Amino acid sequence: MNEQVYLLEDDESICDLVQCTLDMHSISCRTFTTVKAFSAAIEEHLPDVVLLDIMLSDGNGLEVLERLKARYPALCVIMLSALGKETDKVKGLNAGADDYIAKPFGVLELIARVNAALRRIHKTNQLRTGQLVMNAENMAVYYRGKELDLSNKEFQLLRYFMLNEGKVLPRETILSDVWGYDGGETRTLDNHVARLRKLGLNFETVFGVGYKFIAD
Repeated sequence: MNEQVYLLEDDESICDLVQCTLDMHSISCRTFTTVKAFSAAIEEHLPDVVLLDIMLSDGNGLEVLERLKARYPALCVIMLSALGKETDKVKGLNAGADDYIAKPFGVLELIARVNAALRRIHKTNQLRTGQLVMNAENMAVYYRGKELDLSNKEFQLLRYFMLNEGKVLPRETILSDVWGYDGGETRTLDNHVARLRKLGLNFETVFGVGYKFIAD
């Protein structure tokens, strides 16, 4: 699956330019011209990177940034603004932005900055599926903006399911790969899945076989 970028920008010509540029480099891009449409999309799916304008027709990008970082601390946000003074950049970075690109910008610079952000994400062993974000370095997991309190084994099990999202996984295979068991009692696995379900995560039981994890 290609990496995905969301762009919140009320200038449609810039939206078209950014989308075309990223698509040419195999990076999927969705563009939004209003805070309302962007916010609705974020509720459905978290992208890898957000490109965010400051001066918007129906809101302020810095306020959007603060809300995003409060709810999704691991989400990478790059400001994309005509406010290019040093003080503007410092204000954006201090508000939580991961990077700041001043308009007008070159498409090569844009691609370089986005690719650098994606490399940082991969370097931190960060996984994203739907509204679920996991950082394997510090064992932090966020679901719908809320940090989950997981045991070590719950973390390992969830990571295994995220890496195999959408696949039907036999109980015996899960026990072997996560616990190191060869067959035997499956109640331990069922109890751990039940615990993760209580946190709102979606596990489909495939009767007679095992489980399938479905991100929302």
